[in-house]
Amino acid sequence: MPERPKHSPLRPAWRCPVCGILWPCSAAKLRLLGEYREDRPGLWSHLAKLQEAAEADLITLNPGVALPDLTPRFVGWAQAR
Repeated sequence: MPERPKHSPLRPAWRCPVCGILWPCSAAKLRLLGEYREDRPGLWSHLAKLQEAAEADLITLNPGVALPDLTPRFVGWAQAR
């Protein structure tokens, strides 16, 4: 059986190579929630590091263009409700 494509970020644009939408896509969010089910602080830390990497990539990709706040996209969705 062939390996299923992964919903991992395609850098430097930070889009999902499977969905084509901004990463993290819904499938990536579900996977991350499952992986960090017992460690929500670890998830937030992981997402914050990914956000930093995305900011650096996106600044390099689009010099001189102001980036939107990436916090809702990377960390905000994982906050406890």
